[in-house]
Amino acid sequence: MLVALVLAAPLQLKELAPGIEYGTTRWMEKPSFGDGVLHVVRLDPARVELRVALASQEKVQKRTAAEWAEGLGHTIAINAGMFDLEDHQSNVGYLRTGEHVNSATWNKYRSALGFGPGRAAMFDLDAPGAMKKLESFPTVIQDLRLIKATGERNVWKPNGRKWSEAAIAIDGQGRLLFFFSRSPLTMKEFNDKLLALPLGITHAMHAEGGPEASLSIRAGDLKVDLCGSYETGFNENDDNHRQWPIPNVIGVSARP
Repeated sequence: MLVALVLAAPLQLKELAPGIEYGTTRWMEKPSFGDGVLHVVRLDPARVELRVALASQEKVQKRTAAEWAEGLGHTIAINAGMFDLEDHQSNVGYLRTGEHVNSATWNKYRSALGFGPGRAAMFDLDAPGAMKKLESFPTVIQDLRLIKATGERNVWKPNGRKWSEAAIAIDGQGRLLFFFSRSPLTMKEFNDKLLALPLGITHAMHAEGGPEASLSIRAGDLKVDLCGSYETGFNENDDNHRQWPIPNVIGVSARP
């Protein structure tokens, strides 16, 4: 079920709860697939509670983002990252929270998100001192980099591959941003469009693509359950209209 207001550009964000804002904008006029709408959630880490919900830690099977949100009382739930297709639980990159290590493997991905009570930061792993800085965060998630902080900010080259996208970013004020686009784009196109928005993005990373890309919102009367569909070489259509079960999400709740 989806109940959401599509706002005309420029993007406007409405407060859903203290520290949680949400809005949409039509950023593709005539998409070949999907609705051409970008969904944006902006979070103030000082005013919200951030946590990862992991099937490996909760000792449960994969769930949809909506099931994760409702089961744990979260206002927001989004993919934490791509997961291993053999065990269906481990993040493709490194992921730990507290004493629990979901994936001990640091791979070649170049972005990592760290967060803990009242703070969040995203790092380019090829920047000096990044790994050391991450040690101070209770939760660390490594994912595929989309936008880096300096130099050639859009790190993707044209390759013709496109998909529905769930992504995570951070702005110059340390606020987290969750993005969802059902209409598929190449990641170069997606990044260019993000950087053109007046959101002050400094870093961004890929959370998931195709049918498994998900975003759910539960705030008062607002109920939003978004799912992707198109992915080059896998699901080249707009026929998927249900969230797929996923093992790992980032959940957000307003502080009491």
